[in-house]
Amino acid sequence: MAEKTQLEKALKRWEEVDRDLEETELLIELIKEEKDPALEKELAQAFEALQHKIDRLTIETLFTGEKDFNNAIVTIHPGAGGTESQDWAQMLTRMYVRWIERKGFEVDTLDLQAGDEAGIKSVTLLVKGPYAYGYFRAEAGVHRLVRISPFDANKRRHTSFASVFVSPEIEEDIGIEIDEKDIRVDTYRASGAGGQHVNKTSSAIRITHLPTGFVTQCQNERSQRQNKLIAMRVLKSHLYELQQEEKQEAMDKMTGEKKEIGWGSQIRSYVFQPYQMVKDHRTGIEVGNVTSVMDGDIDVLIEGYLKRPKTLEKKP
Repeated sequence: MAEKTQLEKALKRWEEVDRDLEETELLIELIKEEKDPALEKELAQAFEALQHKIDRLTIETLFTGEKDFNNAIVTIHPGAGGTESQDWAQMLTRMYVRWIERKGFEVDTLDLQAGDEAGIKSVTLLVKGPYAYGYFRAEAGVHRLVRISPFDANKRRHTSFASVFVSPEIEEDIGIEIDEKDIRVDTYRASGAGGQHVNKTSSAIRITHLPTGFVTQCQNERSQRQNKLIAMRVLKSHLYELQQEEKQEAMDKMTGEKKEIGWGSQIRSYVFQPYQMVKDHRTGIEVGNVTSVMDGDIDVLIEGYLKRPKTLEKKP
């Protein structure tokens, strides 16, 4: 049923492109018959919209992973460095939310732990949309920031790190079994917005998977049971991603291939000082407009990664 739904959605989008193409061709014929500036303006707008849809569908032909079509669960953690790194994690979160809005996707915040002074200690987002996981896979890894710190009275240049972990939202019957003895469940009081309910009941849930050390938590729902269900769903998603990584590593060993970039490696640098540049270290793509990137204009970086030659992943 999941595959049927996925194929129906994909077919519908291609049918929309077919329909838009027919309408654009009709506009062209009308303009040939009558030179109307208003029609010409309408044609330019229709052509731009059609080109955007075709470009997006073309990118999506690059998604070949089993779960690429799924929603994505995105978790962002600051690296060492206290307030500086926590602020960087919040900046990354804002960048992704802006990109999600540009893409027409939806986003739910499953968990948000605010920093002590500024920024965030961690955030988990559920990104909903076709191929959300396929797109966000390009963002998994460590992101590096170089800037003059707003928290340093001496205005020195600081380097901060934040890690992005991405996993697909998976179906209940995916086959990921979690033994109760392998998890520790802690409850705590929710924090942040939420009215009278917040800070009065220990409804927030933190689940620690002892064999892997994965920690998932949720505090956004009103009941402890709902928060636990969401935290368990996120944990299963993380374990599925870990399982896929282990399979890939085993395959690489068998074929003699080794990925140059892995989880925990620096994938991209965002330099604010002494010059402005965002560089993806996997593809070599550089963008000089840092402000635009931080406002969510990251398609060129994501698509560059998706279009990269496979030889970039292999060790020479």
